[in-house]
Amino acid sequence: MARIAILYCKRIKDHSCIACAKCYKGMAEKNGEFAQHDEIELVAMTDCGDCPGLTVPRVKLLGEVTNNLERPLEIIHFGTCMRLAMETGDCPIDFQEMKITLENKFGIKVILGTHTY
Repeated sequence: MARIAILYCKRIKDHSCIACAKCYKGMAEKNGEFAQHDEIELVAMTDCGDCPGLTVPRVKLLGEVTNNLERPLEIIHFGTCMRLAMETGDCPIDFQEMKITLENKFGIKVILGTHTY
């Protein structure tokens, strides 16, 4: 079972989707990037930390909290809203650079995107 956390864009989350309903549907239907997991356990959802890019301290805190709750995460999905922000909204995060940073620093897999809706 894949223990995942989803990071969503703090600035556009409730403008492109309300209450992450698309991510929940995507998980249930194994749509988009969720398709690569046989089973999913969602251990946390939180925002990216806001611009200009506070993702690393956000993921550090997320790891500490999930470990303390005995639900350590294995995979972080950057939500489709974050992908859209990077592509069209001048998001300062360089995904490839952030992926390498997070994977090396925290030993977790990082995936860009969640669903295709």
